Amino acid sequence: MYWKNDKGEILKSIDHLNHYVQAKNKKLVFAMNGGMFEPDNAPKGLYIENFKILKSIDTLQGAGNFYLQPNGILYITQNNHAGIIETKKYRQNKSIRYATQSGPILITNGKINPIFQEKSKNMNIRNGVGILENGELIFAMSKKEISFYDFAQHFKSLGCKEALYLDGYVSRTYLPEKNWSQQDGNFGVIIGVTEPSK
Repeated sequence: MYWKNDKGEILKSIDHLNHYVQAKNKKLVFAMNGGMFEPDNAPKGLYIENFKILKSIDTLQGAGNFYLQPNGILYITQNNHAGIIETKKYRQNKSIRYATQSGPILITNGKINPIFQEKSKNMNIRNGVGILENGELIFAMSKKEISFYDFAQHFKSLGCKEALYLDGYVSRTYLPEKNWSQQDGNFGVIIGVTEPSK
């Protein structure tokens, strides 16, 4: 998970992230915006990067998708174990290397969030993350507008027991091996996968 560069400047776009990792002799394989953010591009809610808590958890009530219940946290431990957990059930511990808070949770224990309406007219571009039974993360972004219910159903059809909504119309994905390369954006957190440059 990325937010700022080594000078403390917010990366904001996948293009900036790409240049940042290239300067470290790494190749960006995949990137996606990683949750909601404040007007100043600060992460909305909990954000942990390399074991450091850079933004504290948000347990408030409010309007907007972030506060649709339950909202949740995607975390990755030092052993590369990934989890998605309801915000109210989250307990901080030293093994958590990365975490980003967003909402609403799409799937819990294999069940679609009951607040979603099957025939909902609330349509938008959406991106999110799910966890397969083998523990692997799977990221998805819709190419056209989709309801929360249908988006959650997509993760369920892939075999995810847990899934979390990350964001909506601002969403961007960079996956050049699939000829999908959106390098613009104006985000807070960006989730990226890198490999050493050849």
